[in-house]
Amino acid sequence: MRVITGTARGRRLEALPGLDTRPTTDRVKESVFNVLQFDIEGRQALDLFAGSGQMGIEALSRGAAFCDFVDSAPAALNVVRRNVKACGFEGRSACHGRDFAAFLSGCREGYGLIFLDPPYASGNLERALEHIAAIDIVVENGIIVCESPADHQLPDLPAPYEKGREYRCGKIKFTLYRRRTCP
Repeated sequence: MRVITGTARGRRLEALPGLDTRPTTDRVKESVFNVLQFDIEGRQALDLFAGSGQMGIEALSRGAAFCDFVDSAPAALNVVRRNVKACGFEGRSACHGRDFAAFLSGCREGYGLIFLDPPYASGNLERALEHIAAIDIVVENGIIVCESPADHQLPDLPAPYEKGREYRCGKIKFTLYRRRTCP
């Protein structure tokens, strides 16, 4: 696992040992960021089920202004902190050891980029999407990136959110949601 491009290009990232997390493969990550390449610069990002923090770190490396990393597992958050430090992004990030729902309930930020990649069988992806839409923390033209199994259907969200394209990478897919401009 490594940072693909940007200011931390080539930096190796630590992964959480064991089978409790499933890091996004470099191939999937590269596909995601190829799609997002013009939608990162200067944005506030949220890596909600951070794991190793690699998605938020990649966004920071490519010019995101700030990233909040959230994970309820203390071991995962320690890995995120080490990875953030190794890349020199301590001043542009914050780590939160909380459950995703508790974090979202207290959230007052507006994010331009949100990464959602919870454990696949947990049902937390749909719950997180519902929370995010209900509290409306995505800025105008902001993007939510969801990783899921290729055969998993994600729900539509109420306006102003719009479910966009789905991109398949073998057994994995990522789905983009956008918050459109309100009339």
